[in-house]
Amino acid sequence: MTKTFSKLRKAALAAGVAMLAASASSAEAGTMKLGMTTWVGYGPLFLARDMGYFKENGLDVTLEIIEESSMYMAAAAAGELDGSASTIDEIMKYRSSDVCFKAVYALDDSHGGDGVLAPKEVKSLADIKGMEVAMNEGSVSQFWFNILLKQAGLTEADVKITNMTADDAAAAFMADRIPVAVTWEPHLTLAKQADKGQVLIDSSKTPGAIVDVVALNCDYIAKNPKDVEALIKGLYKANEFIKSDQEKAYEVMAKGVGGWLEDPKEFASSAKGVNFYGKDRNAEFFKGGDEGEAGKLIKLGTEIWGSFGKLKMDIKFADLVDTTFVDAQ
Repeated sequence: MTKTFSKLRKAALAAGVAMLAASASSAEAGTMKLGMTTWVGYGPLFLARDMGYFKENGLDVTLEIIEESSMYMAAAAAGELDGSASTIDEIMKYRSSDVCFKAVYALDDSHGGDGVLAPKEVKSLADIKGMEVAMNEGSVSQFWFNILLKQAGLTEADVKITNMTADDAAAAFMADRIPVAVTWEPHLTLAKQADKGQVLIDSSKTPGAIVDVVALNCDYIAKNPKDVEALIKGLYKANEFIKSDQEKAYEVMAKGVGGWLEDPKEFASSAKGVNFYGKDRNAEFFKGGDEGEAGKLIKLGTEIWGSFGKLKMDIKFADLVDTTFVDAQ
């Protein structure tokens, strides 16, 4: 998810591009390069890296922070990265017959980390009909907002969309320039602290709708099965460590993720808005194929993004997910 302060975006993007330019274009045995944005849900990747859980299984993982999904997806397509961490709905927009990648592990879901800011007098989502809504079009915010609209019996035609980043949308709301904003943490907490409007609804009301996964290039999966296995084992161990010593885990993850999450207290606060996925949850989430939890989410992504012309192919569960390694553990 593209979750960071807008002032950091350009600098982080420039740094990410520079790092990619210096990277080798193909992975060596025992190495993996992943791109992602600054987001609390990606903490377990940094925890597994910095606690040595990947290396003890023979894998050296490089994690690149790139604050634009189009940039890290392009880098993966070009072979400069082996994959990415992103939401399922986000990666669906880049999957095509020519660009093959599949999700091999589910990292987390947003459980209160995303929300809609609105005036206090608004009682339900149905009440925003006819109002101006600031939202990042083409992002997970639009995907999630359309789920909410559908539940309320509305469509985007019933509101006035103003395209802004989630950070800018929150800033516009706080400055009274926009009555409704679709955004994420830390802006939801900041609005509460300032007693500005209300969080009308957050993602805790839509469990399993915003799910982050690690998606790897199909060629990488085929050529490096032992490395994919090592990735899964490392992440499983990282999630067990979070359960056994949450304070230490948050400290390590905060330092690794950095950005606006570099303070362990800020990381811990933001972590309240996600559910980290471990071994059991991965098995549960991916089981059932097209009719399972992940499969139904992919169908929803096909419905929503397909209606906006954002998909390059008709995507089924098997086109986007490889459960080989989760099933084998």
